[in-house]
Amino acid sequence: MKRFSQVLLTILSVAIAVFSLRYFLAPDTAPLLALKSGGYRGILLVHAGAALAALAVGPFQFFNGWRQRSPRTHRQLGYVYFAGVFLGGVAGLFSATGAEGGLSTRTGFFLLGVCWLVSGWIALAAIRRGDVSAHQRWMIRNFALTFAAVTLRLWLPALQAASGSFVEAYRTVAWLCWVPNVIVAEFIIHARASGYQTDGTVR
Repeated sequence: MKRFSQVLLTILSVAIAVFSLRYFLAPDTAPLLALKSGGYRGILLVHAGAALAALAVGPFQFFNGWRQRSPRTHRQLGYVYFAGVFLGGVAGLFSATGAEGGLSTRTGFFLLGVCWLVSGWIALAAIRRGDVSAHQRWMIRNFALTFAAVTLRLWLPALQAASGSFVEAYRTVAWLCWVPNVIVAEFIIHARASGYQTDGTVR
C-alpha cells in the first residue's frame, strides 16, 4: 500500500509538473496567466517555474531504496528541490497579494507560501546539522505543501462546476488545496513514529 501510494503521488506530481509547462510553452492555454499583467504576470511565471521543478523532483526523494543506493544524487536533487521551494515560495508570497477572489483567497495562498518557506528552511537546517529524523519529518510536511499544486488542480474544476463561478471556486481552493494536505502529513508522521516506537523500524 505504501509503495502504491508513493508511485501514485509520483505520477500525479510529475504529470502536473509537465502540465504546468504550458505557462511557458503555451501561455494562451493558461487561464490564470491571462488574468495577470505586468509585474504580477512575471512573478506568477517565476512561481510556476520554480514550483514545477520542486514538484517534479520532490516525490523521488522519498523512495528509501533509491535514496540509500544513490545518496549523492539524492543530495543533488535536494538542492534542486529546495531552490524550487525557496524561489517559488518567495514569488508565491508576492503573487498571493494579487490573487483573484479578495482577502480570503490572498490570505489562504499567502499562508501557504509562508508555511512552504518555513517548513523548507527547517527541513534544510535539520539535515545540515545531521538530524536525519527531523529532516524526514519536515520534508513530509514540506512536500505536502508542494503537493498543493496537484490538489489545487484536482479540486478547482469540481468546485467551479459546483459553484458556477471561478472566483468562488478559487476562494475555496486557496485553503482546500493545502490544509487537508498538512493534516494528512501529520497523520503520516504520527504513524511512522508509532511504527518506530513499536518495533524499532520505520514502516
